[in-house]
Amino acid sequence: MIRKFLFPLVSLLLLVPMVGWSVDKDCFPPEMIPDNLFPIVKIETSMGDIEVELNRMRAPISSNNFLRYVLEGEYDGTIFHRVMPGFVVQGGGYSKEIEEKTLHENILNESGNGLQNTPGSIAMARYDDPHSATRQFFFNMSNNTSLNPSPRNWGYTVFGSVVSGMEVLEAIAEVETGYSEALDAEDVPVVPVMLIRASVQE
Repeated sequence: MIRKFLFPLVSLLLLVPMVGWSVDKDCFPPEMIPDNLFPIVKIETSMGDIEVELNRMRAPISSNNFLRYVLEGEYDGTIFHRVMPGFVVQGGGYSKEIEEKTLHENILNESGNGLQNTPGSIAMARYDDPHSATRQFFFNMSNNTSLNPSPRNWGYTVFGSVVSGMEVLEAIAEVETGYSEALDAEDVPVVPVMLIRASVQE
């Protein structure tokens, strides 16, 4: 089944009700690379390289979750399937053939950690259920204040930021997009933008 992750105020996205969700130990991914609070992950794409610094001090659950997928090679050979100029570049969930990749358990929402959805930040994509993030992530391409938490709403968890390659990300944000029948979605790059490899830098 195709999973559509959503952002507030974007019309085409699927709302998934929060039903029967409860906290259990599987919502906490194992600690990865425990001696490094701010690991840097290199994301090699078909349009150039991007490096992001994760903030495990503010977002330990989301950072460990992202690192687990990286270290397992699960992001290698995936695509950036949603590109919206001035908003987000999203990926990590599908192969070039639009096959959904393996998922670990949902993780807890950490959007109240003080990190904001500002340009160049990386955050977890999710359904309407605030605790439904798994493997998909997105880069903020503008100051997306609507994605931050408020007294009445959960936000989208930011867990790091771009430290090099912002020009690559900006180029990705400008690629031609259109409707994808396979995803039943707009804003899909006409020519796939590949995430070739993600690796932790020493």
